[in-house]
Amino acid sequence: MKEISISGQKREDLGKKASKTLRKEGFVPCNLYGEKKDDKGLPVALAFASSFSELRKLIYTPHIYVVRINIDGTDHTAVLKEIQFHPVTDAPLHVDFYEVNEQKPITIGIPVKLVGLAQGVRDGGRMNLSIRKIDVTAPYQIIPEHLDVDVTSLCIGKSIKVGQLSFEGLEIATSKDVVVCSVKMTRNASVAATTSEDEGEAETTESAE
Repeated sequence: MKEISISGQKREDLGKKASKTLRKEGFVPCNLYGEKKDDKGLPVALAFASSFSELRKLIYTPHIYVVRINIDGTDHTAVLKEIQFHPVTDAPLHVDFYEVNEQKPITIGIPVKLVGLAQGVRDGGRMNLSIRKIDVTAPYQIIPEHLDVDVTSLCIGKSIKVGQLSFEGLEIATSKDVVVCSVKMTRNASVAATTSEDEGEAETTESAE
């Protein structure tokens, strides 16, 4: 995965009013989760704030990154876990990160990239991408930027499911029955198929006569 660096400052006041003030000042409240848990076994978060100008390069992109976060001089390695957006303005309200290390595998959604021109599309069908990401589990340093799915031989009416895929070094966490992509019949393809059948029948009739 590509790397990106951001900086932040610890948040002491975690109330809604304080978070609102931070946003007005151009910052976004964030949490960094890791291995640490409280007495009830719940994850303990390191609360910090980072400027929107730094976060936007991480938020508004289809790519995934390893994030190097410097919080008050201390470096952390993490991946983006979740973003909460304002329902009207689409501005980020809160960002959660998950701290990673080289030993423990993580589960993360990786973008799907369709490779090749499907036979069904060449025949006039329409490619339909059902899911944009597939969840995989692996050490973060071997996780790719995207997962290549070869669709060259995919015909009209056929689909590729997660269970048909495999990627070296990665354990797929998404359900095997989930459809990744399929080629749908279109009106033009249907007309072309009907015309071809009619022509074939006509040729057969002429030959018989």
